[in-house]
Order: sequence, then structure tokens, then C-alpha cells
Amino acid sequence: MSAVASTNVRLVREAMGRFASGVTIVTTRTHDGNAAGCTVSAFCSLSLSPPLVLVCIGKDRRMHGPLTAAGGFAVNVLRHDQAELAKRFAEPDPDRFAGVVWTPGYLGVPVLAGAIASVECRRWDVLDGGGDHAIVVGQIVNLATAEGKPLLYSRGSFVPLVCR
Repeated sequence: MSAVASTNVRLVREAMGRFASGVTIVTTRTHDGNAAGCTVSAFCSLSLSPPLVLVCIGKDRRMHGPLTAAGGFAVNVLRHDQAELAKRFAEPDPDRFAGVVWTPGYLGVPVLAGAIASVECRRWDVLDGGGDHAIVVGQIVNLATAEGKPLLYSRGSFVPLVCR
């Protein structure tokens, strides 16, 4: 079955949802210094020299303003057993950080405990990602890794990583 993608948003969403992606929580500080964060699956490495990553954020999300304006941010790659944390940061809860263990990272932005990787970045650029998204490019300034399997998301739900 096929359709013209530009006229069928539902089909585009369905097709893109079949691509399994890792789950991250992107964190930063607001202009008044408060911790801000949200769940993001649109994250990837962009360049090794200089070390760049990109995060895509919907322009209608509350995190859009803080992330595109901030000088820095962290991408916290979630562990397979952190699905509840991912759900919490995806909801419109005004205090997503209540009870969440985190430390200020190299840039002072929240780095979440238990993540299998944290990638701290200075904002390099913000690009237009069409009518509904922004692409935030960050230059890596600090990172850390830990053992564990990643949390994966596909077709509207979290999926287990199966290795044979």
C-alpha cells in the first residue's frame, strides 16, 4: 500500500513509527534558572569533528522555548527499565523533576541518575525543521556512559531489545 506522503499525515506517522529509536530525556535550564526537560526520541549523532548531535523538538511543546534559547543542554539516554521516567517527562506535569535524582552537569544543566549515557552540549545552532519542528544542534562538551541496555520505542510503545 502506498500514498503520497505530503497529503497523508497519518500514513507518514505510521511509517515513521515503525522505526525503533532510543529514548532520551533532554534537559536544560530556563531563563530564570529552573530545571526543564522532556522525553525525546528524535536524537542522533551528527558529526565527529567537531563532535555534534542533534535533537528535534516540536514547536508546540513547552520545552521548545527553553531548549532553543538555552546556551546548553544534556541528552540523557535512558536505560531499559526507565520507561516510567520517560512517560513522566512526556506528560504535561509542571514539576517533572520532583523526586527525580539528578546532578548539575558540566554546564549546570540537569544530568539524570541512572541514564546509560549523558551527552552535555553547548547550543551550536537552531535550524528550522519544517512547520512543526526545530532542529537543535549541540556541540558535545562533556559525556559519560554507564552499563545497561537502552530503552527503545516503536509503534507507540516501549519495546524490549532482543539480541541473538
